[in-house]
Amino acid sequence: MLRCNLAVLEPNTYAEASKHDIWRHSMQKEIQMIDKNDNWELTSSPQEKNAIGFKWVFRTKMNLDGSIYKHKARLVVTGYAQHVGFDYGDAFAPVARHDTVNMLIALSANFG
Repeated sequence: MLRCNLAVLEPNTYAEASKHDIWRHSMQKEIQMIDKNDNWELTSSPQEKNAIGFKWVFRTKMNLDGSIYKHKARLVVTGYAQHVGFDYGDAFAPVARHDTVNMLIALSANFG
């Protein structure tokens, strides 16, 4: 059975969300979690570099019965505004192939 709740409106901007207590509370909780987890550090930005922007993303989480579980606000980085070669260099993340991992697990199991 599919359900659709048309009564739930999520804000698209900070200005819209800041008009409602429930969203302000959710944003406050997000900032508290960022501070608690020590996820960021305030620094000065070099003049030749652009600071990375951010935006708020708002979602209403629902229970299976269609009732509202919670209002969730997330502060996300707008990394799509960066330019290769200017804001960052090449990125490389070494990743093992699935076959290699399977072989290592098999060898480990075989030889103890």
